[in-house]
Amino acid sequence: MKAVLKATETRGRSASTRSIAPKHALAVGMPSTPAPKGWRWSALTELARLESGHTPSRRHPEYWGGTIPWISIGDASAHDGRRIEDTRETTNELGIANSSARVLPVNTVCLSRTASVGYVVVMGRPMATSQDFVNWVCSEQLDHNFLKYLLIAEDEDLLRFASGSVHQTIYFPEVKAFHICHPPISEQRRIVALLDAAFEGLATAAANAARNLQNARDLFESHLAEVFNRRGEGWVERRLEEVCVLVNGRAYKKPEMLQSGKYPLLRVGNFFTNRDWYYSDLELDAEKYCDRGDLLYAWSASFGPRIWDGERSIYHYHIWKVLPRIEVVQLKFLFYLLQWDVEQIKQAQGTGTTMLHVSKGSMEARALPIPPLALQLPMTETLDQLNSETQRLIALYEQKQGELVSLKKSLLHQAFSGAL
Repeated sequence: MKAVLKATETRGRSASTRSIAPKHALAVGMPSTPAPKGWRWSALTELARLESGHTPSRRHPEYWGGTIPWISIGDASAHDGRRIEDTRETTNELGIANSSARVLPVNTVCLSRTASVGYVVVMGRPMATSQDFVNWVCSEQLDHNFLKYLLIAEDEDLLRFASGSVHQTIYFPEVKAFHICHPPISEQRRIVALLDAAFEGLATAAANAARNLQNARDLFESHLAEVFNRRGEGWVERRLEEVCVLVNGRAYKKPEMLQSGKYPLLRVGNFFTNRDWYYSDLELDAEKYCDRGDLLYAWSASFGPRIWDGERSIYHYHIWKVLPRIEVVQLKFLFYLLQWDVEQIKQAQGTGTTMLHVSKGSMEARALPIPPLALQLPMTETLDQLNSETQRLIALYEQKQGELVSLKKSLLHQAFSGAL
């Protein structure tokens, strides 16, 4: 075996003596699960040198800015599953000399182990990493891309190796006890070649699906722009407060958000997704809940209007319930008007804005184009038809994206069960 494996450059506790059974081809401790024909289970430290990372002191600016790329969680997120050539931050020889960070060689495989567990990247040139990673320098017996795909195949199952009450972390005793199931190096390379070709095709298909999805959304936005920019006779500019009333939801503290509470609480975090619900035991206020058919508007982060289609829910302070003045505007027309206006707000706040936010006062003061009430119904019916077709296309492309993800998981399962 090459000298590269003579020392594992990590400190702290020794390898865990407990066992965690494999889901695919990774376990803690030597598993009793039989290997596929021609494969075997080995301690990962017998096949690769384990290295940790470190962050040079932020109190010493002279340690930062240089020629040595330094991988952070943000870098791993942006390059997940791929080769990484450049990083957002760099360090230098002084930073390396005065920290526990080490410059690791090209083809080192890195796995994020803290907070965001499971990002996998391969170094495209010598780099260092933060302490959020465990890193492996592979020997001649282990193809680095084989190890990359093996870790990708684990996906969220990597969390079974993690612990922690606040942030899930895979600690070094478990990492040091990692065992992988692998075939001879020639078979590893054959599997990698097949996965490389398949993943390249899947990446192209995924990019096409994403582009089609965006095109469908852009098409509807262009229809909205055409309607509200091409104003006819009888249109007038009205301040938003003249056509509707904005009612804030309730401000909640986390202790009042309970998974087992009585009432669902709609927050900006799940305004458009309907996932990750909190529940509250506080009683419903007369004006602080939304029913099916209500028009809502998230005014911070998750930004824009939505016609609520769920069950009766309490809504958070960062959401308004929009009550149209029916003598001036129809609810559905107002929804489309506010949807069009989101783009105008984005442009006003600048292209570099990462989180949209608008105050109630500035929103109420916005001057928006309003046609006569008699014209609103036929315009809304046309927009409904266009929106319905857009949503059909979006559902189709989202389904395609889901199928591609499932196909990727299936290929990885076959690869690491010896069936590829």
